Amino acid sequence: MNRREPLRVAVIGAGRMGADHVRRIDRVVSGARVTAVVDVDAGRAESVAAGVDGCTAHTDPAAAMASADVDAVLIASPGPAHEAALLAAFARDLPVLCEKPLTPDAASALRVLEAEQALGHRRVQVGFMRRYDSEYVRLKALLETGRLGRPLMLHNRHRNVASPSFFTSAMLISDSVAHEVDATRWLLGHEITAVTVLRPTPSAGAPGGLRDPQFVVLETDGGAISDVEIFVNCGFGYQVQAEVVCERGTARIGDGHSLVTSVDGRWGGTITQDWTERFAQAYDDEVQAWVDATRRGEVTGPGTWDGYAAAAVCEAGIRALEEGGRVEVPPAEKPPLYR
Repeated sequence: MNRREPLRVAVIGAGRMGADHVRRIDRVVSGARVTAVVDVDAGRAESVAAGVDGCTAHTDPAAAMASADVDAVLIASPGPAHEAALLAAFARDLPVLCEKPLTPDAASALRVLEAEQALGHRRVQVGFMRRYDSEYVRLKALLETGRLGRPLMLHNRHRNVASPSFFTSAMLISDSVAHEVDATRWLLGHEITAVTVLRPTPSAGAPGGLRDPQFVVLETDGGAISDVEIFVNCGFGYQVQAEVVCERGTARIGDGHSLVTSVDGRWGGTITQDWTERFAQAYDDEVQAWVDATRRGEVTGPGTWDGYAAAAVCEAGIRALEEGGRVEVPPAEKPPLYR
């Protein structure tokens, strides 16, 4: 790759997330352009590629990566397809931005981790975009000053208007709480050692058979407790909030009070309706950071180790959901490559 030229990116997955990343790279991010779009649905790949000058459409990720017109890969396909795409990228030593989850389970995530270690250098940034959200960044910076003292508890709320038709009870953990798992590890600087999932009576608004909401308790090796209310059919809006309770104070983000009106005897504001609105700037900043680092020949941000750690915690969480009780997360030592 010529670092004076735009980074040429193949986007794998042309669904809602992938198409939005194609738009982002084409219209928002500087220093990159989309040269290939890949999807198992040829028509969808062609439709998305048609909106970008000089972009080709493919159904095979490996074939797209083999193109001389590709310097890097953004993976936005469904989680079960990530491992094969990542290994194909490693075979060509291509830098990757992989949407979460890294892979859907700890065993496949470990295989990816070991394959990257065999390269001898990092290649993957994992798409935990909350690390790029301005509110989360400010909260992290505040905690690192030590002004509030040692973190004791972290309260998280994660609410969606409605869940997709294919959502399962386990996906509340693997596809939603996965974000809070990474946020807990990142904000507190702790590893998660055990998971408990409490199951209230499902909401009348939840599809039949879906255990929604759930209350997840995460124990950490630093002695802090992080809890997550996950409610994916709340009906009224999309909310992501976090409050950290420390020895000498507390800090809260996600109230969404950027605009409050007072009119006709009422006061109030609006609630965002989905993640593309709430975290639009975070996604922009995340992809820009990846492009900038890649053009410098670097890999920054959350990596394969973080993806593996989240997968291991979520796997324990699904066991806790299905079996009840407290489930310990198998201990693992961070390899030297990620220290």
